[in-house]
Amino acid sequence: MLSEALESDIKFNIAARKVSQSAPFEGVTKIMRIATISLIVGLLILAVIGATSSSFSQDDAQATAKSFPLAAKEGVDSHADQVAPPGAVNQGPFNMNTWKYGHAWDGPKGAPIWNPVKAKIQHGGKITSITINGNADPAVYCAAANSGVDFIWTEMQHSGGTWDHVQKMWNHCPYAKAVPGARLPNANEFDEQHAADLGALVIIIPTVRSVEEAREAVKWAYYPPLGGRSRGGMTNAYRDVPGGYRQTINDNLVLIAMIETLDGLKDADKIAAVPGIDAVFAASSDLGNFAGYKEGDPDYEREINIVHDAALRAHKYLCGPYAWLARPDFKCFQGPGGQLDPEKVPNGDLAAAYIASEKKALGPLWNTQGQVTTGPYAPNYVPSRPQ
Repeated sequence: MLSEALESDIKFNIAARKVSQSAPFEGVTKIMRIATISLIVGLLILAVIGATSSSFSQDDAQATAKSFPLAAKEGVDSHADQVAPPGAVNQGPFNMNTWKYGHAWDGPKGAPIWNPVKAKIQHGGKITSITINGNADPAVYCAAANSGVDFIWTEMQHSGGTWDHVQKMWNHCPYAKAVPGARLPNANEFDEQHAADLGALVIIIPTVRSVEEAREAVKWAYYPPLGGRSRGGMTNAYRDVPGGYRQTINDNLVLIAMIETLDGLKDADKIAAVPGIDAVFAASSDLGNFAGYKEGDPDYEREINIVHDAALRAHKYLCGPYAWLARPDFKCFQGPGGQLDPEKVPNGDLAAAYIASEKKALGPLWNTQGQVTTGPYAPNYVPSRPQ
């Protein structure tokens, strides 16, 4: 909506410049008329943006009821903590531990998967990515996102990026071939909420040291009843998902837990078995860092095999660095490739450089994104007009 309105405003100004160049006297009157229209349009834009951003980012602003037959009477204690209103499913004194969750946010039965990475996992395909720093230039991000990998590993653990940086990157090309993903600093509400609200379809949680941390990761990544994510959003990119974003995102999000420490290895089976964890990642660097061995050492290889076995026992995906493409049972990868320096790219053509790099590195896995039939990543998708 914003881009369309600004484009309209720009056209007004271009028209004004043409008039002033072709008819100096008559043009003055026309310019004033056009300027007035432009001002009105601009004010309308600000009003619409304010209303849209407020209602979209704050769920509480979306209430629409005009009458309240079940509301407590003015000035009267309704004792709602002890007595339920007529027709309520949850009767008796309020008890959060026995609360029966309602069906207001159930997705349509048989709603199709619209996240290509999730679809690819369901079909047993191998998942690839490119790592881009969380403070990268949006042009770099978008070139990488259209290079032929499955998702972008936006690095927020080991980079100086902020969520403002990420928002600018992801909004620059919301319907690129690769879906947005992010590795966060750890399992926590703030970062998981921001990643999800900005549109992440793959969330990677590093250094998961215990089953409790794995449960915490799930808690903030998913909406109730599976998790505890607050309802909100900072992107309009998923307005056309089949069945509705709120109703279907729990079935489409991909959550990866990285096992990188000795205590993580101790709980590896439990971590992998947590509902909501789609994959476990055997961290090649930190498993060596925390254990004191390097790749090829028997003790190091034992660590990797512990993660391998946990994934197999829990029937979850097994992830690692792309260099491990040939390791048995590994199916999702960080890599190949990483962030390119625009100043070192021949002729400054980032898109061509990324495509050439990934095509060479991936071989038969290049440009094999998961296939979905509907939603923003379906072939020939045309976004609807934002409401």
